[in-house]
Amino acid sequence: MGVEYHEVFIRNSRGVQLFTCRWLPFSPPKALVFLCHGYGMECSRFMRGVGTKLADNGYAVFGIDYEGHGRSAGARCYIKKFDNIVNDCSEFFKSVCAQEEYREKKRFLYGESMGGAVALLTHKKDPSFWHGALLVAPMCKISEKVKPHPVVISLLTKVEDVIPRWKIVPTKDVIDSAFKDPAKREEVRENKLIYQAKPRLKTALEMLRTSMHLEESLHEVTVPFLVLHGEADIVTDPEISKALYEQASSKDKTIKLYPGMWHGLTYGEPEENIEIVFSDIISWLDKRNGENTDDASLIERSVCRATSTPPYEMHTVSSPATMIETKPHRTRPQANYLCGLKGRRMHHHSSM
Repeated sequence: MGVEYHEVFIRNSRGVQLFTCRWLPFSPPKALVFLCHGYGMECSRFMRGVGTKLADNGYAVFGIDYEGHGRSAGARCYIKKFDNIVNDCSEFFKSVCAQEEYREKKRFLYGESMGGAVALLTHKKDPSFWHGALLVAPMCKISEKVKPHPVVISLLTKVEDVIPRWKIVPTKDVIDSAFKDPAKREEVRENKLIYQAKPRLKTALEMLRTSMHLEESLHEVTVPFLVLHGEADIVTDPEISKALYEQASSKDKTIKLYPGMWHGLTYGEPEENIEIVFSDIISWLDKRNGENTDDASLIERSVCRATSTPPYEMHTVSSPATMIETKPHRTRPQANYLCGLKGRRMHHHSSM
């Protein structure tokens, strides 16, 4: 199946020029998928694999670079208000859905890392509008291991409006931790549209506050969703996805964990692993679009071939939603993060 690619610049409600793109199948699409990229990332190059793979399987895929990201205007990777990102995505996505040829199509959100938070918050703005969400290693909760003490947050909050754009948040190289394949890691480094400097103070605090807000409201998630996470991910903790799965009120929810896989499930893994992930994604979408696959209420079985340990098998029943999992014991690498970004732990006297 062939794929068309188009780019369009739009202006948001604040007058900022934003880059958008779309991957379209030559035949009428099965449904619409809207991409929410991660922190510092962009759609046209980094998300190309997702766009082309889904379009090649019959889905119309639409992406947008957030303000300050990729090819959109604005201070590089400066997030003044996280709500601005959510509002921009919601407005653009709904403008696409309003087009005559798409009005009757089902609508799905797709979010990676920080984009998982964007997708969940976009859903919460209008829960009945969306038919489902695909969440890849989402940022929707701060791990208890690294959650900053309230005193630390208070101190940073007092200076955020004085030095909001200062790149003062200490971090290590997240690219080395996120992408397993060395060649793909270098491709990311060479992509000049990807922000690779230290996070700005205001940006880090907005991401922290957003994660904490989501953590407190996971039970409000009602959209059908598939959440995917690499068990060896040390950028966003797999426990975050487990918490989302356990606490969400969605009647149709599925979680898939991949032993040995890292954060970049759809880009940074060896090709055979990426194919496993996309197979799960497309199967989930097809079932919710009435394709000729096993009924969505039947048991799904995912066997991951991405590790030398015995395969991980997961069984998921969509309605009522239950999870039964069997897996080999793994020792997860220890690392410290703030809002999904690898960095130095903020120490305090009480235990974490």
